[in-house]
This record gives sequence, C-alpha cells and structure tokens, in this order.
Amino acid sequence: MFRPTAALLAVALLAACQSTAPAPAPASATIAIGELHRVPMAGPAQIEGRVTARFEGLGGFFVQDAGDGDATTPDAVFVQVPAGLPLPAVGAHVRALGLRDDGDVVRMTGQRVDVLPIPAPAIAPRVLDAPPADWSALAGTWVRIEAPLTLTGQHERARRGTLAASFDGRLFTPTEIARPGADAARVASDNARRRVLLDDGREEATADGRLWYLPETAQALRSGSVLTGVEGVVDHRHGAWRLQLTAPLQPQPASRPEAPVVGGDVRIAAFNLQNLFNGDGQGGGFPTPRGARTPEELTRQLEGLVATIAALDVDVAALMELENDGYDARSSIAMLVDALNAEGPAHDWRFIDAGKGPGTNAIRVGLIYRSARVRPKGRPAMLEGGPFAELSRVPLAQAFVPLRNGRADGLDFSVVAVHFKSKGCGEADGLNLDQRDGQACWNAARVESAQRLRDWLATAPTRTGDRVAVVGDFNAYAMEDPVRVFTDAGWRDPFAGGDGDTHYSFVFDGQAGRLDHLLLGPSLAARVAGAAKWHSNADEPVDTREREAAGPWRSSDHDPLVVGLRLRGR
Repeated sequence: MFRPTAALLAVALLAACQSTAPAPAPASATIAIGELHRVPMAGPAQIEGRVTARFEGLGGFFVQDAGDGDATTPDAVFVQVPAGLPLPAVGAHVRALGLRDDGDVVRMTGQRVDVLPIPAPAIAPRVLDAPPADWSALAGTWVRIEAPLTLTGQHERARRGTLAASFDGRLFTPTEIARPGADAARVASDNARRRVLLDDGREEATADGRLWYLPETAQALRSGSVLTGVEGVVDHRHGAWRLQLTAPLQPQPASRPEAPVVGGDVRIAAFNLQNLFNGDGQGGGFPTPRGARTPEELTRQLEGLVATIAALDVDVAALMELENDGYDARSSIAMLVDALNAEGPAHDWRFIDAGKGPGTNAIRVGLIYRSARVRPKGRPAMLEGGPFAELSRVPLAQAFVPLRNGRADGLDFSVVAVHFKSKGCGEADGLNLDQRDGQACWNAARVESAQRLRDWLATAPTRTGDRVAVVGDFNAYAMEDPVRVFTDAGWRDPFAGGDGDTHYSFVFDGQAGRLDHLLLGPSLAARVAGAAKWHSNADEPVDTREREAAGPWRSSDHDPLVVGLRLRGR
C-alpha cells in the first residue's frame, strides 16, 4: 500500500513523463503558480516548482513554487496526470505543461511533465497554529498544523478514509448550544472555520478499512481523541476543504468511559436501540426491513444492547426503534427481555404490554422495568392521532410505584417513551420544509407532536400528577423548538447547564449534540439525585460492533442516558 511522505527526497534525474501533446513552451513562458490561479487561460500554461506530495489514489501530484508575493492566491496546484503515466518523486523539481481546470478549485490537467536537473528553491511546510481565515488562499499548499486538533467525527471513515477534526476542541451542533436562527448561524460559521477534514490521498477507502496515517494501535480511535503531527497539502474535494495527509498522525487516544453511577433510589434510562428487528423471531426472516441483515448480525446487536442496559443498572428504561411486532414470545421486545434475564442473576426484567403497537409505524417505543424494584400501576396509556398517525411514533406512558421487599414504598411516578419525526427531508412540504434556521426538515411536525403531548400529559392520563418523565428521542437538539415546548412550560432538563460532556448523545457530520432527552415535571425534578450520559456509542467508529461483538461499545448510534431520583420511603 502506497504511503506518501512529506520528506523532500533527493531529486534523481528521471525520464520525463510525456504525452502526445505539443512540445513544452520555452522556459520564458513559464508562469508563477499564483498567476495560474488568478488569470483564466484558454490554452496551455506552464509552471515550475517542487513536488510536495504525490498520490496515486488521486492520480496526480501537488507542486509548489517559491511564491509571487500575492498572499491572496495559492502558490501551489494539483496536477492531474493521464492514466498510466508515472508520477514524479516527492522533492523533484518539475516543469508541467497543461490546461487549467476550473472546478470547485483550480487544478491543472497535465499534458507533459518534465523532471529538471536544475535546483529549485526548497519548500518547507507552512506552519499553522490556528485555522486560516481562508483555506482557498492555501489551495495545494503543504502545511503543518502545530496546534492540537480534536477528532470530532468519523462518518466518512469507511467510505473515503476521512476523519473530521477541529481546532479548539469538539464541535457542537449549532442548535444544541444556540437558539435557531441568527445565533445558530453564528455557531455554524465558527464550526466551519474551525473544522478540517483529514484525508488519506485516495478517492475510496481501502477494502480492510484501515487508515495508513493511524498507528496500528489507534485504528479504533474514538472521537474526542487529540491529534498531533498533522501535516499535509490543502485540497478541495467532495464539496469541502481537507488535508491530504503526507505523514502519519500522532494521536492521543480518548479513553472509554466507565458506565455511569448516579445517585437516587429509582433510576430511569433512555436508549435508542438503532432498529432492533429479529426477523420472524424463530431464526428466519433475514434480512430484516430496517435492522440486522443476518442472524449473526442480530446476535452481535443483541449482545451489545444487553451489555449496555445491564451495565446501566436502572429500574425503568424507555426504548426507541424497536420492531413493531407485537408482544408475544417471538417479538423483539420479548427477545430483548429474555436476553437481559439470561445475563443477570435476578431474572426480573419485564416489559409493558400495550396490547397493540403502540402505533402502526415499522418501529415503535417500548418500556422495560425491573419487577423486583418497581411495579406498574394501572394500565399503559397511548397518545394517538394527529402527527402520531403517520409521522412521530405514538408515545407510550406507564405509571410505576417503587417497591421494597415486594411492597409499595415511595411516590408513584410515570415514564413516557417518545420518538418524534426525524430530520430527513423526504416528502416534506410547506412548513415542514427546512426553514434554514438550523432545525432541518419536519420541525413543524415535531413541534405539534410536543405540544399535543404536553397538553395530553396536563390531563394526567396515568394519574401521577406532574411526577412524570418524558423520555426518548426528540430528533431535536436542546435549543430547538420541540424541546422548548416543554422547558418553556416549566418542565426541567436535568442535563441543562452541565459541562460539554453532558451536551451530546449523538454525533452527526462531525458535530455533537443531544437528540435524546429526559424532561421532568417540576415535582419529579425536585427529586433528582444525579444525571449522566454514557458515551459508549456516539464516539466509537461504526465498525466497533463487528470487531467487539460482546461489549457495549457501538451497540447503537445513540448514547444512553440515565437519571437518578429520590422516591422511596416517606
């Protein structure tokens, strides 16, 4: 496997890489590379400089000259070489003749490349200790970033061998920390300024998914890790600026956190299972519509989910993205509960049987609980119709009472499992279209869902007053309208005001935030003893589940959250 290097190699007298194009123009016609960027050219242009990097996976090389004194234009360019022709060595002094290619950034399509014996000025990498004001002024430039970067996302790792990193710490989704609209736009602009993609010099990732620029011991690097030794050439591809790396990174890996321990005598969790589908429940029915493609994938998925839920040691868990396949012994929720009981000595996990659904969506919410610790009180309640008919999943509410030695002991409370409409724009129209305020599509449907749910809970459908926890995936970040429907009405967010570690349960496009929430009625909020998120999933590479089947790591794409309450006794 080819691994580019930043070291300027000794220049050998290589044979020229020639095409059938006309002979090169005389040396007097050679122009500065900066002029190539400034001036549109109808015919061939000729440049000279040193090769700073070559990438067989991109089919060309970067060449840089000593500069023309204009800081607004780059002094380097990528030269695309015709297929089958060799690339000059890193460090070579070359003269290239070709056509200027005006795409998303200026490049050159080489017609002829000659390696010259005449020494050219040595090129040193430009040192950056902060994000540049304009990456385009550095297009093609060899740079070294001396400030530490934070690994913020890995969504293109498997596809293109790319990692998302940032200056000055982790990037947060704008509407996680700022109101939608102008405030969120300012955060988005700052995120774009601080962000840098780290690429491997290929259009496609390798078949084994390994990155040449990471040490063998750091192939499974978690987001949040610190990256040093960042060196490469500035490039623009697939709609974004990036560094095509020329030297291996020197990472400081982020450690995996222990399962959280929170205070209180009753603990509630929220966990998105990322499509737990079990086929026909008898070993067949694969691939499933949304979940596991094979029985082996289901086994790995189930092992991770059980390891996560068991480690949280909670009394009630609200679950999202369960297959909506009933409540008999072959259902997905029964399979999960059976697996939990097989894992631990207590064998006291149970599920709430709503009789139907809830809802008719392919996925549903669910509630599971420890029967030795809490007991359901009354029947479950569901909110159907309106946005819950086709868009958001039908909420499921159940009252519980704490137990001690099998007897009721403490205040009753209710848990409501919710999962609002996603942000994807398919079939969105009218007010559900993206309003360009940072809340993406279907925000109007999520707001209506929140309003109807808030008003329904005001009627106390489970008869526990405001001792209610609304738990689940809002598909809305903390400062967005659907969450504020509740917080503006007096509901409390036990994670509000915490440090950055509490402000994410999901990482999308290299930005962290909370789609998962646990909002409490005032009486229940007064009894909070602790709250935590377990970053067991969002920071992990997507292939962790395949590499480490039995553990909790990357058992889902969402992190679980847990809140502890003081409810037992008088």
